Amino acid sequence: MFRVDRMVGVRGVCALVIAGAAMSVSGAAKAQGLPPVPVPPQNPITEPKRVLGKILFWEEQLSTSNTVSCGTCHVPARAGTDPRIAVHPGLDGVPGTPDDVRASPGVIASDPINEYIRAEFFNLQPQVTPRSANGMINAAYAPQLFWDGRASGQFADPETGTVLIPVGGALENQAVAPPLSDVEMAHRELDWSELTVRIAAARPLALATGHPADVALALADRPDYPELFRRAFGTAEVTSARIAMAIATYQRTLIADDSPWDRFMAGQTNALTPQQQQGWADFQTARCNNCHTAPLFTNHSFRNIGVRPIAEDNGRQGVTGLAADRGRFKVPTLRNINLKATFMHNGQFNTLQQVLGFYAAPPLFPDNRDPLLIPPPPLPPPAQQNIIALLNGGLTDPRVAAEQFPFDRPTLFTNRPEDQAVLLGGGVAGTGGVVPQIITRDPAMIGNLEFRIGLNASPQLGGSGAFLAVSSRPPQNGVVLGGELWGPVTLKDAAGTEGAATFFWPLGVGDIWPGQMVWVQWVIDDPNAPDGQARSNIARVRFFCPSDGCDEVCTADHDRDGATTVSDIFAFLSDYFAGRIRADVNGVNGLNVSDIFAFLTAWFAGC
Repeated sequence: MFRVDRMVGVRGVCALVIAGAAMSVSGAAKAQGLPPVPVPPQNPITEPKRVLGKILFWEEQLSTSNTVSCGTCHVPARAGTDPRIAVHPGLDGVPGTPDDVRASPGVIASDPINEYIRAEFFNLQPQVTPRSANGMINAAYAPQLFWDGRASGQFADPETGTVLIPVGGALENQAVAPPLSDVEMAHRELDWSELTVRIAAARPLALATGHPADVALALADRPDYPELFRRAFGTAEVTSARIAMAIATYQRTLIADDSPWDRFMAGQTNALTPQQQQGWADFQTARCNNCHTAPLFTNHSFRNIGVRPIAEDNGRQGVTGLAADRGRFKVPTLRNINLKATFMHNGQFNTLQQVLGFYAAPPLFPDNRDPLLIPPPPLPPPAQQNIIALLNGGLTDPRVAAEQFPFDRPTLFTNRPEDQAVLLGGGVAGTGGVVPQIITRDPAMIGNLEFRIGLNASPQLGGSGAFLAVSSRPPQNGVVLGGELWGPVTLKDAAGTEGAATFFWPLGVGDIWPGQMVWVQWVIDDPNAPDGQARSNIARVRFFCPSDGCDEVCTADHDRDGATTVSDIFAFLSDYFAGRIRADVNGVNGLNVSDIFAFLTAWFAGC
């Protein structure tokens, strides 16, 4: 297998990769002890491929909700794990019980045409993964990935089954799983033929702002995805295998090797504090290094440490089928561990103190517990504190903590509250005395033709009709007034989906305006509501431009016939007096007389 030494900086990465050479490493870095990064010869690192992988890793449009990227659940400043904590109710399906798993929120369940549906355990709320997110930093060294190792080193084309990488392709294998998961990123029954078409048509990183310097440079001439794939692979085809290879290439550059421990081992004797140095000695005496073997601080093995009963999650056995593998999970690296929000595959512990206390105590669930932990290593309280001191910063790469290159990142839509819909009060209760709930999680980006607004109403209302009230004027007394009434939409009535509805609103250029705000509310036919109509709570939606700016549109050509004529005035006035939001051409303070003056000014100026 071809290998490439780890990266030492922006200039070293870019210059040497562009030249097509294996990246070199300084003498100081060699002394730190990390081995060269394994790179399969079938997917060599190049700079265009690396930066494409970085763009795709942070691309929320890789999900069918346009709200989840790979980086959503793998945040560099949190050791490549997920700082968000959501609860999966576990095997018993009951939240608030000991088998709960604290893991990553994903997408609201959606059917094959991307309409919202109810999901077991989660109803019409974001689903939660059954295990916590593993870190992606230094993942390039792992022969298998995921907690159970199901992403093996043999990588086959997801669409054809042809083996593309016989050995060393775990990163590629891992990359193709989440985009099709209907819990993590996708609607149900999504396949790669549909997803690659979506990506090929998307504007790269349109939903993300604050692009890192290398990404900004790659997108400076506003290439589309086919052009980025041409630069990376020689031709413009967007395929699942190429997506995997690009993301894997990026991940092979995410190598954390500059912690205080690395400097200490390289001869900088004061890099670790005296207590951390003692912690390093205690770490070895307590046999922690049997599994968390330096310098990677993992040996990539699978171990059963008795965190929870095997019946809740059989771990590696689910992949191999071997009884000896029941309850075994991958040994995670301890590098950057103090940046994590939770620990263990089920997110059971919050602090390093809890983790060390667990190892020091007799196991609660010893069934098939790893022989290395029977009996538990002697770990008196002073040694625990010393080891915690080592883990609490001694193994942390400052570039990771500060999200500096190569661990830098853009700001995602889901990290920008100012661009997200705001849920307000209001509404009118109907059947069951419950106020229906509006769902507004999709990004209101101009040009997002997949924008959805959902409804969670009483299941007893399945088959009823509903309308979406949309207005540029603020609501009064919990009701959206004026504006437009869109529909009808029939509430789903199939088993397990009753009372859910989805309205698709393609946010076409010229139909809405940057910064414009609207208020939306569902109106549902309900004989048990006052006047026969229940109303949902209200959401305020603000429209924003893609990161590379909104496409220019001629405001004066209101009827979109390609010419500025008197018919545009009549078309505008018709929309204005009907209260249609398209007439809110200045996007300020709702629909009012200032929009007339704004339109006429644009009309006299022409296109």
